[in-house]
Amino acid sequence: MAIYELSCETGHRFEVIQSYTAPLPSCPECGTTTRKIPSTVAIGGAATVPPPPERMPQTWKGTHRGDRDYVTALRRTAESRQKLEEKHPELAGDRRPILAHEGRYEAAPLRAGDAVPAPSEGAGHGHSHSHQHGHGHGHAQGKADRRPATGD
Repeated sequence: MAIYELSCETGHRFEVIQSYTAPLPSCPECGTTTRKIPSTVAIGGAATVPPPPERMPQTWKGTHRGDRDYVTALRRTAESRQKLEEKHPELAGDRRPILAHEGRYEAAPLRAGDAVPAPSEGAGHGHSHSHQHGHGHGHAQGKADRRPATGD
């Protein structure tokens, strides 16, 4: 025997306890045919998903200077994540090694094979373009090229 939540064509809802092989009853209010509707399920507690590897501590300082209990808990968390990814490979994400994860790479770690983004505006000499066109940014040749033209 199972509890089914049913709905009729006009929108009346009701529950019925019956065998899964028994035919569905008509609506007790209007007599029209009924259909099973998915029931809501209440589960106590909250599910937790272990963090991906890039969210795990990456430095000695991040492991509370190698605290044995903390490192043991991290290892268990990493093992839980590995088991989860083996069961659900779509959660595995990018497995390339992380080369940088702090500073400007904190939000999006730099991985092996990624192009290194140009420095932000204001760093270096203020713009990011290649120097294949031949100017020198303050070198003697560049200053000579910038002399005003005279009318002679």
